[in-house]
Amino acid sequence: MSILIGSETRVLVQGATGAQARFDIRYCLDYGTVIVAGVTPGRGGESVEGVSVFNTVAAAVAATGANASAVYVPARGVKDAVHEAVEAGIGVLACFAENVPRHDAASAVAVARAAGVRMAGFNTNGMISPGRCKLGGIGGDRAAQVYAPGRIGVCSRSGGMSAEICWTLSRAGLGASTCISMGGDPIVGMRMAEVLRLFEADPETDACVIFGEPGGSHEIEVAEALRAGEIAKPVVALIAGQFQENYPAGVSFGHFSAMIRGDNDSASAKRRILSAAGARVAASLEEIPGLLRRG
Repeated sequence: MSILIGSETRVLVQGATGAQARFDIRYCLDYGTVIVAGVTPGRGGESVEGVSVFNTVAAAVAATGANASAVYVPARGVKDAVHEAVEAGIGVLACFAENVPRHDAASAVAVARAAGVRMAGFNTNGMISPGRCKLGGIGGDRAAQVYAPGRIGVCSRSGGMSAEICWTLSRAGLGASTCISMGGDPIVGMRMAEVLRLFEADPETDACVIFGEPGGSHEIEVAEALRAGEIAKPVVALIAGQFQENYPAGVSFGHFSAMIRGDNDSASAKRRILSAAGARVAASLEEIPGLLRRG
C-alpha cells in the first residue's frame, strides 16, 4: 500500500505531445508506471511512445479508466486543464508548471478541493511510490536507484531535495513508502500537513521526513498537527535556508515562495517551533537516518 499512487494507478498525461511530457513518459513507462492515455486538444488519434492521444480528458477516461493525471500544460493553461481533469473524475493530479497566475492557481486548487481531488504542485516534479508507480519526472531515468521501497513517508517542498532525502534513506538501508514533491509555488494543491495526515493513516508508513524552507506556513501547520495529536508517527524535519536570515525581508531565494516576511517564516523559527511540537529536527541529511531509528 502507499498514498495517492500505486501499482493500480492508471495515468493519463495532459499535454502529452509536448517535449517535456514525451521525455518523461518514456522514463515513466520504463519504470513500470501504467500510462494509459495522453491528452492534447486537436491531436487525438496520435500516439506518444505507444500511448494513444485523445482530444479531451473525458474521452480518455471513458476509454481507458484513467484515475490520475500528470499535467504538462503551460502556466496559463493550467486552470482549464485542472478543471477539465476534475470534471472527468480524475482523483490525483501532479501539476508541473511554475509561476501559475495567482487567480488561476487559487481557482484550480479550490475546484480540486471541492471535489476531493489530491493535487501536488504547482511547480512540482511529481510523486513516486518506489517500485510501483511514478508520476512526472521525479527520479528521471534513475528513479530505481535513488528511490528504494521502504516504510518512510517523504514530503518535500523541493523536488531536488526529494531525491537527496530518498537517496540518503536508500544508502542507510531504509526507503520510502511514497515521496511527494509538493511544489514550490506560493499556492499549491496539498498542504504539507495534509500529506502527513495521509501518511499517518497509511499502515505501510512508519515515520515521516519533511523538507522545508523559509516562507509560507506549511511547517507551522505540521507543528500544529503534531501538538493536536493528529500526527503520532515520528516526524523528522530538515529545514534549509538559515543563510536567508542575513538578507532583507521580502527577498526570495530558489523557489518564489521561499521568502521571509514574518517572525515565523525563517528557517531558525521553523526549526524551533517544530522541535517544540515534538518533531526531530535534523541539522543535515546525514542525521536523518539516525533520528528515524531513535525509536
